Amino acid sequence: MSVFDEMLSRYEIKTNDDLVNARHEVMQQIVLTGLYRGGFFNKAAFYGGSCLRIFYGVPRFSEDMDFSLLEPNKSFRLENYFESIVREFNALGKEVEIQKKEKKISTNIESAFLKDNTAIYNVRFRTEKQIKIKIEVDINPPSEFTTEYKLLLLPFSFMCRCYSLPDLYAGKMHALLFRSWRNRVKGRDWYDFEWFVRNNTALNFEHFRQRAAQLNNLNPDISPENFLIRLKEKIGQTKINLVKDDVRPFVRNSNELEIWSTDYFLKLTELIRFS
Repeated sequence: MSVFDEMLSRYEIKTNDDLVNARHEVMQQIVLTGLYRGGFFNKAAFYGGSCLRIFYGVPRFSEDMDFSLLEPNKSFRLENYFESIVREFNALGKEVEIQKKEKKISTNIESAFLKDNTAIYNVRFRTEKQIKIKIEVDINPPSEFTTEYKLLLLPFSFMCRCYSLPDLYAGKMHALLFRSWRNRVKGRDWYDFEWFVRNNTALNFEHFRQRAAQLNNLNPDISPENFLIRLKEKIGQTKINLVKDDVRPFVRNSNELEIWSTDYFLKLTELIRFS
């Protein structure tokens, strides 16, 4: 059995969604390995839903990989790490291609949320092009975050630099409030919100402030009280059935979504802890 197949065998696969999710996650782990070998984590950290899934045990799958430089650097190029990533896949008997995605100014989904200087890349198998992951690197990150090293065991053991949980929470709540998907919602943001509350994680509100000020021109002096007012308005305006529909393919047990309602999420806001 190849190392890739061994990694895949660790997942319980019963449906096509299970298979797609598992293959995505194995690919993500191999990308992390290639980045580590290239020295990427000396200057950058992993964050977002995939980081929560792989290193903090959030029980839902994720598609994309989000990274942030530790310090602003507009000359940074992820292309410098392509060779390390490709070499790691090759060592496991897989051929991949990496392409830089040129952002459209006003029509692509991310344009209302991502910064103009966020570089976007796609990694896919050459022979199975439907399996694709998107990599985003923030080269001008907002401040007031901390990082920690987390252990990944396969395809070999190494330490990956990640955002700490309070900062991941801040980023997730920023995404939930400001992500604009027109007629769609990203239910995975809502799933993670519930997970943070359930695990009594404290939200680093200063990092949220920095994100909102830099990305959305929000007053950097916004108070927790005003944040909660905005969050409750967002919950009241959102169709929770659409939230459920989006996240369902990424969770093993959809029964856990049955309690989800506008009322339920409003109650969760009362349990948010700030740091």
